[in-house]
Amino acid sequence: MGYRKVAIVGAGLTKFVRRAEETGQEMAYLASKMALDQAGLKLKDVEMVTVGSAPDAFDGVHMKGEYLLSGAGGNGKPYIRNFVGGGTGVFAPIHGWMHVASGACDVCLVVCSEKMSSCHPHPQGAFLTIFDHTTEQPLKPTLIWIFALEMRRYMETYGLTKADVARVAVKNKNNALDHPSAHVAEAVTLEDVLNSEVLAEPVNRLDISPSSDGAAAVVLASEEVAKRLTDKPVWIAGVGWNLDTAYWATKDLYYPRYVEKAARMAYEMAGITEPHKQIQVAEPYDPFDYKELHHMEGLLLCERGEAARLTAEGYTARTGNLPICPSGGALGVGNPISATGLMKVIEIFLQLREEAGKRQVPGKPRVGLAQAWGDLMQVGTVIVLKR
Repeated sequence: MGYRKVAIVGAGLTKFVRRAEETGQEMAYLASKMALDQAGLKLKDVEMVTVGSAPDAFDGVHMKGEYLLSGAGGNGKPYIRNFVGGGTGVFAPIHGWMHVASGACDVCLVVCSEKMSSCHPHPQGAFLTIFDHTTEQPLKPTLIWIFALEMRRYMETYGLTKADVARVAVKNKNNALDHPSAHVAEAVTLEDVLNSEVLAEPVNRLDISPSSDGAAAVVLASEEVAKRLTDKPVWIAGVGWNLDTAYWATKDLYYPRYVEKAARMAYEMAGITEPHKQIQVAEPYDPFDYKELHHMEGLLLCERGEAARLTAEGYTARTGNLPICPSGGALGVGNPISATGLMKVIEIFLQLREEAGKRQVPGKPRVGLAQAWGDLMQVGTVIVLKR
């Protein structure tokens, strides 16, 4: 292949909060400055900027790419905004990778910012417009009950109980107690999750990540520049993405084919032939607790139907054989859509550099993975990082 090696050399992450005092632009600036400071660079050193942010209606801001331009450092530079719903946070660094790997630039700043709390009416209103106008909209669906259908299908396929799924929320929310950006850092028990308010059976309130405001940024550099800036570059070894049909009613919801296809693309590029053995730490997307299990299986990190058992046995704990979401994930840290996926990329970056503090997994990991998912059971984005 004719592309250049690309490394992450700096990362920045704001606190995830509800009703941030800062504007989306200001959050983007804060995350970008942290990333540039860690890389030892100034904005003048950045040649291109790519911004990830979920659809405009999530923030209630028209032309959100243009709106975030100045806060993300894009004035007077080649600048592009991308979004694939919840999959955006991992797709954004893939975009940045393309710029550097192609030789278009040596330094690219990748920024993701989301501020949904100030949007009125609620961003849920925008979701109504993505359903088919003839077969789906008359049912007045919400995302929660759509995913309740998927969760129920997944549970029924493998004979799982609510407790089997809820253990993910317990693990991740407790992991997030050690994350400085956590929106709602609270210790929870299995009983807390099972006894929380039912929103759309079988989904309870604590099965879902909190809706948050926040921003994240990473600096990508070519091999020559990266080696000049740091003795601990983290290389982007593989990238993958896939788009499935938006018609959720015409596919079997027990398995995310689009995640597997994206993963296989990234694994082939990274030389990963046995992901369950070669991936040492992973951050799959977990806006709902069952999605972590779903995505573990789609990422081929375990056999289909095995993720819940492995979670119950502690295999996916921070100190387990394959730590899954040691950050606390979306369930624990919070879910400012695009910034969530990039937060996961940053967590793998920190883990591979052994700079994750109390969240550091044992064993000096050298290969990690982040994945995000978006739209209606539709988008898979995967990135493999190596030390």
